[in-house]
Amino acid sequence: MLPTRMSTMFLRTLRDDPADAEVPSHRLLVRAGYVRRVAPGIYTLLPLGVKIVERVATIIREEMNAIGSQEVLFPALLPAAPYQQTGRWDEYGDLLMRLKDRRGNDYLLAPTHEEMFTLLVKGEYASYRDYPVMLYQVQTKYRDEARPRSGIMRGREFVMKDSYSFDLDDAGQQHSYDLHRQAYIKTFERLGIDYRIVAAISGAMGGSQSEEFLAPTPVGEDTFVTCSNCDYAANVEAVEVRVEQPDPDATHPPMRNLHTPDSPGIGALVETLNRDHGMDTDASKLLKNILFKVDAKPVMVLVPGDREIDEERLASAVAPGEVTAFDEADFAARPDFVKGYVSALGMQEAGVIVLADPRVAPNSNWVTGANEYEHHVVDAVVGRDFVVDRYVSVATIADGDPCPRCGSPMHLDRAVEVGHIFQLGRKYADAFGLDALGADGKPIRITMGSYGIGVTRAVAVIAEQTHDELGLRWPASVAPFQVHIVAAGKADHIAAALQLADELEAAGVSVLVDDRTTAQAGVKFKDAELLGMPTIVVVGRGLVEGKVELRNRLTGERNDVLLTEIVALLGSS
Repeated sequence: MLPTRMSTMFLRTLRDDPADAEVPSHRLLVRAGYVRRVAPGIYTLLPLGVKIVERVATIIREEMNAIGSQEVLFPALLPAAPYQQTGRWDEYGDLLMRLKDRRGNDYLLAPTHEEMFTLLVKGEYASYRDYPVMLYQVQTKYRDEARPRSGIMRGREFVMKDSYSFDLDDAGQQHSYDLHRQAYIKTFERLGIDYRIVAAISGAMGGSQSEEFLAPTPVGEDTFVTCSNCDYAANVEAVEVRVEQPDPDATHPPMRNLHTPDSPGIGALVETLNRDHGMDTDASKLLKNILFKVDAKPVMVLVPGDREIDEERLASAVAPGEVTAFDEADFAARPDFVKGYVSALGMQEAGVIVLADPRVAPNSNWVTGANEYEHHVVDAVVGRDFVVDRYVSVATIADGDPCPRCGSPMHLDRAVEVGHIFQLGRKYADAFGLDALGADGKPIRITMGSYGIGVTRAVAVIAEQTHDELGLRWPASVAPFQVHIVAAGKADHIAAALQLADELEAAGVSVLVDDRTTAQAGVKFKDAELLGMPTIVVVGRGLVEGKVELRNRLTGERNDVLLTEIVALLGSS
């Protein structure tokens, strides 16, 4: 192949950061000419962007092919009926890109393709002899994000690899899951991504076992925990709660009602109790009682006062019910609910389901609302004075919380999700009647797995984890070009650079050569650092001695090397 010349390449670098850039990867990918914004959350990939996305996708494809998965390609525009049949037409809510054709039929731009893969396999295979099956695609997905941000890291249109396994039984599904797990480990190692595997929840995907591959970065939107002692790691939405249970035989003082004026919030209540009632208490000893509606029915959620309610965990706990906040109109319709002073006391009689975090353990005592304006009760005991209908882990996790396995402190970190694997079970097979005829002539319900990698997100994550103050620094495995040759400016520099580029390409090394005559040497050097190829070769003043400067963009190391040795040196690396 011929080397790519910057003098003819469709590329413009920018000196200034884009106004809407919030994170380094967004800022640098725009400045370096990899992407251009079309609309919020929608980006055009320019030639350099196309190259790096293709390189990432190639590595993913190679690892999928290695485990026996076969590539297909579905359309992004799909009929609504399959998604209505599984309930996800409604479950996805506002995230779903919906549209109608000229005849008024409902369609969507697919956020994911479980339904279509299930129907495809059902239409093609009927016998147990046809299984197991693993299929994948690299396809554009669409989600109507409320606040798309961080460039291509969280867009409304993005490229994703999604794969699916189809097995005759749970043991087979576990084997397919394990194959994908190992393929993901190899994939992310080849991509040069620093990652953690953590326990996760399945959400709208459904299913049982679920793990995320998270890339730690300060700009990540996910929070995960790791144990300081053992190998436990989980997304905060999936953390198991370790609770020291109170003595079930312990006795408590009788519940007392106290006047607590102007104290509807936790902070104000702590101050009132300590100042006016001589108590020595803090937020952890108070109950936070929050009303929600689940499918329009009132539900009260209890968590300790020093915690917040993780609404994603709550939504997962009550799925497929739809959770909405209790608003002013709801309080107006229920004058027995005194806003700011509600509690679980007598809620069952009022037709309210009470959910509590495990920290609100049986026989523990609390300060809580009295269901009376400007009044709270102290020494309200779980099981004695009020009843919990169901325990669900819905409270936020704090740094230093005990590990559910060993009890050691856990630490919180930020990350970006780059991969997610699910054991779907039979949710979609049940929805569409996906069966195989067994050897005994009886139907076998197929069990499934689903496995995703964000391709464009992986590009942003690599940029986020590897950039420096000068620009991008791509690992050799994904860089658009292996070598960036900079001709300092003189005619003989350019001629030597072009000849070297031809020789490197002939040796199998991909080359970008800066042969521009309109750019100053300083601009070329800054662009080379900004674009981020792993190796930079500078053809400049040393040429009179037959030397060029070899720069390692990843380590910053610089060496003068004989021009005659460059091809052998880089061609073998």
